[in-house]
Amino acid sequence: MDVRAIDHVNLRIPADGVDEALGFYRDVLGFEPENLDRYERGERPLFSVRLNESAIVHLRPDEAFTPPDGESYDHVAVVVEESIDEVKRTLAEAGVDVERESTPLGATGSAPAVYVRDPFGYLLELKAASDRD
Repeated sequence: MDVRAIDHVNLRIPADGVDEALGFYRDVLGFEPENLDRYERGERPLFSVRLNESAIVHLRPDEAFTPPDGESYDHVAVVVEESIDEVKRTLAEAGVDVERESTPLGATGSAPAVYVRDPFGYLLELKAASDRD
C-alpha cells in the first residue's frame, strides 16, 4: 500500500464550540470552513476546515466532549508556507500564546515550529517548510 498523504484528522469539540472553533481555525489560522451550512441544517454531524487542496480537519461538535488529557492525543503538525517569525506575529496579533518552540524532525525534515492550543485543548504544531528536497 502506497500512501499519498493524510486526508483528514477528526477532532471532537464541545457541542457549543462552533463559534470558538471558527474564531480560531478560520479567523486566526486562516483555514476556510467547509460544509458549515450542511452542519447547521442538521445534514451532517460535523463541519471541516480546509488546510490545503488535499487535507482537512473535521470538527465534530459533541455533547460528550472531554478535553484531551495527554493520554490519547498529543498533537497535529501542520507545515505552513510562512516563516516562523510571520506565524508568531500572526498569533501574537490574535492574542494566541505560543506554548513552546522547537525544530522537530518530521516527514518533511527538520524545521522551526511553534506549538499552540486551540480553544478546546488540542495542541497544534505549526511548522515552517524545510529546505529539504
